Amino acid sequence: MNLKGLITDLLGDTLGLESFWVETLALPLGVLALFVAAWIANFVAKRLMLRLIKSFAKRTRSTLDDDLIASRVFDRLSHIAPALVLYLFSTSFVGEWILISTLLARISFAYIAIVGAAVSDAMLNFLVARARKVPSLEDKPVKSWVQVIKILVWLFAAIVVLATLFDRSPMALLGGLGALTAVLMLVFKDSILGLVASIQIATQDLVRLGDWIEVPKFGADGDVIDISLNTVRVQNWDKTIATIPTYALLSDSFKNWRGMSESGGRRIKRSVRIDMNSIRFLSPEDFEKLMKVQAISPYLQEKEGELSKWNQEKGTDESSPVNGRRLTNVGTFRAYLDCWLRNHPATHGEMTFLVRHLAPDEFGLPIQVYMFSSEQRWAEYEAILADIFDHILAVLPEFSLRVYQRPTGADFRAIIES
Repeated sequence: MNLKGLITDLLGDTLGLESFWVETLALPLGVLALFVAAWIANFVAKRLMLRLIKSFAKRTRSTLDDDLIASRVFDRLSHIAPALVLYLFSTSFVGEWILISTLLARISFAYIAIVGAAVSDAMLNFLVARARKVPSLEDKPVKSWVQVIKILVWLFAAIVVLATLFDRSPMALLGGLGALTAVLMLVFKDSILGLVASIQIATQDLVRLGDWIEVPKFGADGDVIDISLNTVRVQNWDKTIATIPTYALLSDSFKNWRGMSESGGRRIKRSVRIDMNSIRFLSPEDFEKLMKVQAISPYLQEKEGELSKWNQEKGTDESSPVNGRRLTNVGTFRAYLDCWLRNHPATHGEMTFLVRHLAPDEFGLPIQVYMFSSEQRWAEYEAILADIFDHILAVLPEFSLRVYQRPTGADFRAIIES
């Protein structure tokens, strides 16, 4: 249908204008009518069709259409209606003005390519939203993979737009891109590094969404909340957000606490330092006193029998405590800790358990508790840790032991006053 001829007949036959004015006004009126038709198509698509689709989606039980709307797929798709009108009807409205109709057709086709890329972008966002609801994919960096596809989609759209506007073959433009490879490598350097890093992170299962990681270099200590092509976002425990380049997780070291979470236990590794001047052999009075401690009375009985038998077999002169083998207060204290902690309700019975001496130094003799708590939650774990060492510090005097502590002003004042 030649609408340009209809406009000409309307101006010449109906309005009786001269041929000069008919030819002068036909083109702008044709272009105006074309844009009015595009505006009507836009109005119908956005104000009527789009509202109808959204209203229908609210009434359905499926979440699929809700995710499509949230990803703005239909919003972006509605932009294609005016572009199609311009592309399909430019010749009908403009007629033999080939230059104008060709220009309008090229611009509208380029716009269609841009809208197509925008719709594809929204569809990819929709796929990411759906992937997060799949248990096997919810901890995978799907977003970073999709961002690579987005780059390719927009790059292809840009080539199509340029090829359309300049009336060139897209393959010719692709061939010309070879000369721009170095420039593209520079522009997309971070994206390329991020792509390689995200693939390695996914294949080696280094980081997942929800993992607790520590990256001291970037001040990150918290849960991973987003993994994209270029960055990994971590919400720290103080609720701040740390942003880490994705490739930095490969080039720099970091700590992932996932292993702790999956193990079922959380490590306790802490020492109490004993003043070495308080370490001595157990006296008979000490032995009788500690026999009243239910946790170690079986140990003391067994150990005393073992040592007595050994000393008798070796003919040990027991007039001096240096001869033979003797119980010490620090050794008995260590045995008490071993028994008490093994029976503690928070102790993980199937993981490493040690109560050991470390090398003595100028700060005393460290006795280290190395064990695993069955409680992993931070607040509860800290409460258990405090409870254990409250007890250890309080029970030391029962073994005639003292905790090492550097002298304070109060200590010096007490010496001076005495």
